Amino acid sequence: MNYKETLFFVGKCLTISHEEHNRQIVEQKIKTNSVNWDQVVKLSTAHYVFPALYCNLKRANLLSLLPKDLVGFMKEITDLNRERNLQIIEQAKEINSILLASNIRPIFLKGTGNLLEGLYEDVAERMVGDIDFIIAESELENTVNILKKQGYRERVKSEFKPLIFLHYPRLVHKKQIAAVEIHKEVVIQKYTNDFSYKTLSKQLIKTKQAQLVLSYKNQLLLSTFAYQINDRGQQLNMIALRNAYDVFLLSKKTNSTQYIDKNSKIYRPLYTFLLLCKEVFNHPSSIQIPNDFSAKNYLNKFQQLLANPEQFQKRKQKTDWIYLTKARASIFLEAVYKRETRNWLFAKFADKDWRKQKLSQLGFKPKP
Repeated sequence: MNYKETLFFVGKCLTISHEEHNRQIVEQKIKTNSVNWDQVVKLSTAHYVFPALYCNLKRANLLSLLPKDLVGFMKEITDLNRERNLQIIEQAKEINSILLASNIRPIFLKGTGNLLEGLYEDVAERMVGDIDFIIAESELENTVNILKKQGYRERVKSEFKPLIFLHYPRLVHKKQIAAVEIHKEVVIQKYTNDFSYKTLSKQLIKTKQAQLVLSYKNQLLLSTFAYQINDRGQQLNMIALRNAYDVFLLSKKTNSTQYIDKNSKIYRPLYTFLLLCKEVFNHPSSIQIPNDFSAKNYLNKFQQLLANPEQFQKRKQKTDWIYLTKARASIFLEAVYKRETRNWLFAKFADKDWRKQKLSQLGFKPKP
């Protein structure tokens, strides 16, 4: 199995609890010993869907067809992830209670929000990094101070006041399992008018235990934009299966077609990601999108990159370089008219350790 075959096989596996035609294809492929399980483990781990893969195979009663040592390994990892997620849920509930006591209403996002809302049949399915939540920008400083009083600290200490656009630097607690990201925005500046705290807070779901999470519509949109916009998936012409799996599950709860508006700035990243989801998951019934022949080239390029991993790596390096260059240029431009950015930049330049670090990154050895 090459990379493309492995990706599409894993994609089908992630849908077999809902799509009978995919279940039949997967079962037949396993029975004919056509699966390279080493490749499947490697790819599903890299895409953070290894536990979701196990849970779906288990629900489809296909584990008996897999090598016993593989099943044991998958179960062990899934059990560990379940325990971690249960701890994350409790940590999020505690944060919610602490902030509500100060009249601050956090809206939980991404994996944590999905866990609290009950998106997954088994909480072990989702691999979660940080606890993400968004609050009004006016409450950011107060929220940070409240959590610091509870023992949270910056993961990386710095003498400089951080520049914040999407979220405050990660906070960690020595007695808690997950880092915390406090957001004031969830997408890069170009899209904030379409997808801001103000718009998100108008449509919320309140869980049984009083946590706030995004509406199904906005959960689906954020699952798309977190990769397609923030992580430059649109430019990379690639898919992230963890985000795609969330979109697939959410497509069972809300009709994605109604959010596709050609006149909207978010049309292209939303449409192209749904297009790739539909392709990789083998056309599930819940992902229905209108025909857009202009997107045909995007799908063709995706297929081409899957067949040529080296070309994808070159594309990624180029995309990362362009992004980094634009980001640095944006900071310098902002420093011209914004005092906070200017002071931050001057403080950075004045720091000897920071200068040495940057010179080293550029390939220049510091003088002895």
